[in-house]
Amino acid sequence: MNKVETPYTDVVSDTAIPAKRNMRSTVQAVKALIKIGIVNSNLITVIAGFWLAIYIHGLTFSEHIGTLIMTLIGSGLVIAGGAILNNWYDVDIDPKMTRTKTRPTVTGLFSLRAVLISGIVTTIIGLGILFLFTNAYAALFAFIGWFVYIVLYTMWTKRKYTLNTIVGCISGAMPPLIGWFAITPELHIFPVGLFLIMFIWQTPHFLALAMKKMDEYKEAGVPMLPVVYGFSITKRQIIVYIACLLPLPLLLTSLGTTFVVIATALNIGWLILALTGLFVKDDLKWANRIFVFSLNYLVILFPLMVIVTLPIFN
Repeated sequence: MNKVETPYTDVVSDTAIPAKRNMRSTVQAVKALIKIGIVNSNLITVIAGFWLAIYIHGLTFSEHIGTLIMTLIGSGLVIAGGAILNNWYDVDIDPKMTRTKTRPTVTGLFSLRAVLISGIVTTIIGLGILFLFTNAYAALFAFIGWFVYIVLYTMWTKRKYTLNTIVGCISGAMPPLIGWFAITPELHIFPVGLFLIMFIWQTPHFLALAMKKMDEYKEAGVPMLPVVYGFSITKRQIIVYIACLLPLPLLLTSLGTTFVVIATALNIGWLILALTGLFVKDDLKWANRIFVFSLNYLVILFPLMVIVTLPIFN
């Protein structure tokens, strides 16, 4: 039997695949705009802070699942809003860097006006959710993180000072505090420890990335440490910051010996790897190893905080 072609089937075959491709491209563009990888990694630390607050105060997790969900939604929206506004502000320098030149703000897929509005609205909705469904403390720390990232980092220090990395790290250390204070307003050694771990961890992470992308940062006019002072000083800075992580597991000894041992092993392993940078000839290869280790460090350490406090291990 011969296949009968109709106007209807012709239309479907001609448009269905392009429509799917356009939808997929739009979804990918939105993910790039909100920096979905950064959102996801930050939400891991939000969960850790939230869980530890429940654990320390002897609360029942099942009774706070709703609060966790709203904390994650609110936090995710605030972080995404900050990322959107960062893309909006950096549209003039993003075309000069390989890893940013395909962002939708650069390609023109989304208008800058739409991006600006969506960034502001997303942030406000996120802060509102935290304020209404958790408490003012969680909303406050989320706002502090957003303000530091957008105003103090993106708009002020990023293009002027090598200390821009330190400023940005303050913002990146806020998510576990959002999780903690969504449960309790009590200041405890745990949120202090979580803040310090996240704050110190970020510097070697981003300095290693800056080494890998030094030429691009130079072209974009961003004064990252290796751009201004070279690899030698940058490597020494990485070593110093990683060394500063060594005593921090002791702030979380309530999590048990297993956590302290594994966290310390991670710190020592990372420090040994960092020290090899004083002798290597291929600085970029070394920087990539430091960067990859930093990613694995975060993925292992924060879920470990949750795992060792599960009832099965206590």
